[in-house]
Amino acid sequence: MIQISGVPFQPNENWQLGSVEKIIIQRMQQAPIYYSYQSVNEFLFEIKMRKNIIKAAKEMNQSKAVFTTFASARANPRYWQLTRAGGFLLRPNVKPSDAILDIYRNSSLYGFECATAIPIIYYHAVLHSIGSTLFNAVFRNLYLYSWHTDTDLGIVTFYSNHFIPGDVLYINNPDFHPNTPQFRGLNVVLLDDGSLFGHGFNIRTDEEIIKILNEKRRPNSYQPAYMTRLVTRPSFKYLAGLTSYRQNLRSYKVQRPIVHHNKSSIAYVQYLKYLKYLPDKHPF
Repeated sequence: MIQISGVPFQPNENWQLGSVEKIIIQRMQQAPIYYSYQSVNEFLFEIKMRKNIIKAAKEMNQSKAVFTTFASARANPRYWQLTRAGGFLLRPNVKPSDAILDIYRNSSLYGFECATAIPIIYYHAVLHSIGSTLFNAVFRNLYLYSWHTDTDLGIVTFYSNHFIPGDVLYINNPDFHPNTPQFRGLNVVLLDDGSLFGHGFNIRTDEEIIKILNEKRRPNSYQPAYMTRLVTRPSFKYLAGLTSYRQNLRSYKVQRPIVHHNKSSIAYVQYLKYLKYLPDKHPF
C-alpha cells in the first residue's frame, strides 16, 4: 500500500510511467505494509532509483566483468588503485562518476565478487538518478570493497516476507564446499519480471541459482541452499532529499571504518557484524 502526504495513492496520467515503473508501483500497492512518502517527488524518486538499480543490474549482466575472489580482483588502473586487500580505491583527480561508468564501459578490465557488485550497481543507479554533478559532489572518495559504502547511500537491511523490484536479496549456502568459499551465498537484485541477477550467475530464477549453489556444497551435505528473508536497500528518501534540497553537501563527512574480512559473497548483515566486532585495518 502507498501513501503520499498521508493520502492513499492515486496514479497520475501526467507521470508518463514505463512498464518497469508500473510493475514496481503495483508490487508496492500489493504489499501488506504502507510505503509512505512526504511528497510526490520523494515517491517518484524511489521509483526512478529502483528502475535504475534494475537497469544497472541488467547492464552488469551484459558486461564482461568476471566473478572472482578478493585475491584475484582486478580493475582499470587508470581510475582505480587496486589495494592489497582486493579493493578498488578511487585515484586522485579522477571523477567518481567517470570511475563508476568505466566499470561498465571497460568491463573486461574488472573482476570482483558478488558483494562488491551490489555497491557498484547502487552507485551506477544513483549516478543516473541524480546526475554527475551532484554525484561527484557527494561521493568524492569512493572505495569499493565488499559492502563498504559511502555513508550517504544509507544502506539498510531487514527481514521481510515481501520484496519489491530493485531490492537486493540474499541466497544462503550454509554448507558450501571449503575449497570454493566464494559460493557461501549470493547477493541478488530482484528484477521487474521476478527473475534475479547475481554477479557471476547471470539472470536466473531463484530455483536455478539454488540448484547451482547446491552443486558447490561440501561432500555428504544435507543442508541445501535457500532464499533468506533478508532485504537490503539504499535510503531512497535520503537520496531524494539530496536532489530536492542539496542537503548535507559537506566538504568532510565521517565514514565508517573499512573491515577487510576477505570472505567473498557475504550478506550485508554479516558485514555489519564484522564492522562491529573486528578491528579496523587499511592494507592499502
